[in-house]
Amino acid sequence: QVQLVESGGGLAQPGGSLRLSCAAPGSTLDYYTVGWFRQAPGKDREGVSCIAKYADSTYYSTSVKGRFTLSRDNARKTVYLQMNSLTAGDTAVYFCVGRLGPRCPDNPVPVEWDYWGQGTQVTVPP
Repeated sequence: QVQLVESGGGLAQPGGSLRLSCAAPGSTLDYYTVGWFRQAPGKDREGVSCIAKYADSTYYSTSVKGRFTLSRDNARKTVYLQMNSLTAGDTAVYFCVGRLGPRCPDNPVPVEWDYWGQGTQVTVPP
C-alpha cells in the first residue's frame, strides 16, 4: 500500500504554467510506475502522462504532448508534472496514480492503476 498526495494545483492564466507534485509520505515511489489522470466536469477520466518505474520510458496523451513534462526525483520521493502553455481545455481535477508494473501502458485506463491520490484542481479560465 502506498498513499499518494498531490500538490501544486490552482488557478493559471491561459498560456501560463503550473507544476504538480506527487509524493508518497512515509514511503517511496521507487517501486512504482507513476502517472497522472485528469477528469473534467461531465467527462471521463483521461490518462495524461506516465513515467515508468526506472524512468526509462514515458507516455503523454495527444492532448498534452509537447506541453507537459513528467519527471521523477527518487531522492525526493516525488514525481513532478510540469504543465506549460495551459488552456481552458486543461481545466480538470488531476489525480496522481501508481502501479507496481515496471512500464507505462500504451494507453492508460483507470482500471490498470492500483493507487490513487485524492486529486488536485487545476483551473484555467477561457
